[in-house]
Amino acid sequence: MATTVLIVDDSKLARIVAGKALRSLQPEWERLEAGNADEAMVLFDSQRVDVALLDYNMPGRNGLELAAELRARFPGMPMALLTANVQDEIIARARASNIAFVAKPVTEEGLRGFLSGAALRLRLGAA
Repeated sequence: MATTVLIVDDSKLARIVAGKALRSLQPEWERLEAGNADEAMVLFDSQRVDVALLDYNMPGRNGLELAAELRARFPGMPMALLTANVQDEIIARARASNIAFVAKPVTEEGLRGFLSGAALRLRLGAA
């Protein structure tokens, strides 16, 4: 079964950039996109999602608020917070919630460690 990644970002360009890096690093993984937390929750209710890449600054709920909802439903899901808002408080809140932090603009190098760890966690969980 293919691994499915949901990219949640209110910027279409940011979703394209993250998707391009993802495709380069994990070409066999499937990609879904949502423009905000509400759209993301609809996808989580209707499809299987294995990994989440969440923007921090979005209209409505921010990425950490969405991550808290997802963590309650999917405790072991690999998640990363993608943001240009590189403040110690945001990084600390992400890490306290067991969410990786990836600075924007998203690059292959920036995503590589997170995706490698996510792939390993998914393989170990399936074993």
